[in-house]
Amino acid sequence: MANKNQASAKSSKKSRKPTQADRADRHRLYQKAVQDTGFEFEFVDATFQRMRGRLPHTLREDFCGTAAMCCEWVRQRNSNRAIGVDLDPGVLAWGREHNLAKLEPAEQRRVKLVEGNVLSVELAPVDVLLAMNFSFQCFKDRPTLRGYFERARAGLVDDGVLMIDVFGGYDAIREMTERTEHKKFTYIWDQHRYDPVTGEILCHIHFAFPDGSKMKRAFTYDWRLWSLPELQELLIEAGFQRVTVYWQGTDAETGEADGVFEPATHGDADPAWICFVSAEK
Repeated sequence: MANKNQASAKSSKKSRKPTQADRADRHRLYQKAVQDTGFEFEFVDATFQRMRGRLPHTLREDFCGTAAMCCEWVRQRNSNRAIGVDLDPGVLAWGREHNLAKLEPAEQRRVKLVEGNVLSVELAPVDVLLAMNFSFQCFKDRPTLRGYFERARAGLVDDGVLMIDVFGGYDAIREMTERTEHKKFTYIWDQHRYDPVTGEILCHIHFAFPDGSKMKRAFTYDWRLWSLPELQELLIEAGFQRVTVYWQGTDAETGEADGVFEPATHGDADPAWICFVSAEK
């Protein structure tokens, strides 16, 4: 009887149709739900030009993942070159197949992807170094994060600029989930655990689909939630000459964030905010 039941279970499993979650590509979903490389390029490019009075041409994208920003960078100007650095060979391979492959051959030649540790990799200095999507928060203690900022500074040309993004607000320390609807899926941000003693935060990204299926823990982030004062202090300690916070404005009619980031020395006590920080060598 047991053998018959086992055979029936195997047959049922084989006959089950793949769900939307089964067929989905987590990297593609991430790019659609989280990244806006066009907006990031415009902000980085314009900010650098205002600071330095010239165009930036070389970019290094640390924690580059699928290298979407590297590809955006070389698409924007024929003189632009990009280097992407990531520890994960799997995600780099995905980026080569799905992002770099869509570039023109001349554009592809201006992108270099490096499997390496951002704490030790040795590369040619660049105009702009990016550590976006809060990725630097994987470094949980001051000496290590300061060491990363020191390495980033060393990886810049004489008038180079490091740029990072930061999130916070009193909702940032809540254990909660937030759902955002997209055309063919739902993006779920899961602040799974926060430790007020250590500042550590564990977050997951899940995706849900119209057929009821879910891709659970498509991505997991084990971070320390650094504050803006801590980050500014560490960047100065790492040798940067000037650190600037860019705070997002508010639309007067809707009361929502307006997508315009301006230099600021003070901010509002919003429940949830995202800002950019630049550090000039």
